[in-house]
Amino acid sequence: MPNHMINRRALLRAGIVTGGLLTGVASASTAAFARTAQPSNTAPDQRPATPAEAWATLREGNRRWVDGTATHPHQDAARRKEVAEKQDPFAVVFSCIDSRVAPELVFDTGLGDLFVVRTAAQTIDPLVTGAAEYGPAELGTPLVVVLGHQRCGAVTAAAESLHDHKKLPGELDTIASALRSAYKRSGGDVDKMIRINTIDVVKQLKKDKLFAPRIAKGRLKVIGAYYSIDTGEVTRLV
Repeated sequence: MPNHMINRRALLRAGIVTGGLLTGVASASTAAFARTAQPSNTAPDQRPATPAEAWATLREGNRRWVDGTATHPHQDAARRKEVAEKQDPFAVVFSCIDSRVAPELVFDTGLGDLFVVRTAAQTIDPLVTGAAEYGPAELGTPLVVVLGHQRCGAVTAAAESLHDHKKLPGELDTIASALRSAYKRSGGDVDKMIRINTIDVVKQLKKDKLFAPRIAKGRLKVIGAYYSIDTGEVTRLV
């Protein structure tokens, strides 16, 4: 057989082998990229067990929210099945009803991570207190966060009502009455009023008969925080 035909066959065989190798490498690289490119949909399996760990987890989630790098953990079908029979949230977040302040988004969490209680301006009564008590009392949830926020409409309406001595319609006036003390101490400044009210609710919850013993033993912490609608950042008040 002529040497040039042998050389052609050798080159073809080498090309086939090399091509196969390159294809395999490319496929593996593509698969690896696909795995890393997928958005993370899982949070650490280890549930935060202490108040400090729970707050650190919330802070880290909020950093992702602020930076635009939210991972949206625990928001898939697998998580839905995982928590279908049992839940074990690591924190209670007591926030305002404002549509711009969704705790699961603000802290980049998902199904089964948080107990969420929401009322206008975090106003509180025995029914709301009972809702907040459930997690710590029944499941040992280690953290309660009272979350006030910038430009709270309920606080603004209450401040205007109290300033003008005009009652709000329906049960809205009950909200204004609940905020009267914060209004007086803020001098009518809405943002100060929001912060004062948040701290007031924290103090009230710390005295709760189910919370106080757990707080004394270090098993529970109740903290107050403030959410900036402009930046997305949560800062601790107390």
